[in-house]
Amino acid sequence: MYIQLNSQVICYEKTGEGSPVILIHGNREDHHIFDELVEVMSQQHTVYAMDTRGHGESATPKEYHYDDMASDVINLIKALDIEKPYILGYSDGGIIALIVAIRESRLLSGIICCGANLNPAGFHHRDLHEIKKAARKSDDPRIKLMLLEPDIKERELSNITVPALIMAGEKDCIKEKETSKIAASIPNAQVEIVPGATHSSYVVHNGALYDGVRNFIS
Repeated sequence: MYIQLNSQVICYEKTGEGSPVILIHGNREDHHIFDELVEVMSQQHTVYAMDTRGHGESATPKEYHYDDMASDVINLIKALDIEKPYILGYSDGGIIALIVAIRESRLLSGIICCGANLNPAGFHHRDLHEIKKAARKSDDPRIKLMLLEPDIKERELSNITVPALIMAGEKDCIKEKETSKIAASIPNAQVEIVPGATHSSYVVHNGALYDGVRNFIS
């Protein structure tokens, strides 16, 4: 499905019935990374799996900014009249979920952030170095975005008034202290470090993620 949100065309899929959940993928991916998760989650929930701007089948913008991507999510919720959804965001999607909740907690029931960071310094040094190498070899503005943004302040996270589950893998490219900082800055947030998991292994094409979040969104 496609929807025009102001000047941005966004592609999304709607599956299942029940309380709503919006899924947001990571950098240079699309909503199909959640296919296995949608299959199990849609048995209990109405699932909206969207492609962020410039990804998948959504339109390509002139510039990339996480704040604009968050505006797309807010506009999607309002345009489709989605009643108090949970947002589950992975990597860039987790960043977007944080920004949406900072700006519009009143629209949400809660957020689940998997592998999110507040700024580029939240990456382990070795992983940040690899992103810089990739940026030098490519003109892809989506890679450069990870080196320039986000810039979320800890004090801004205190504006989040809905339940939050902050997750990361034990072997994540995001520093564990970054994950803990995010959770500590959000009132009553929960934190979970998934044993043995990398940045992506517990999320991408992994329907078992629902087992880890089922109680939170129920």
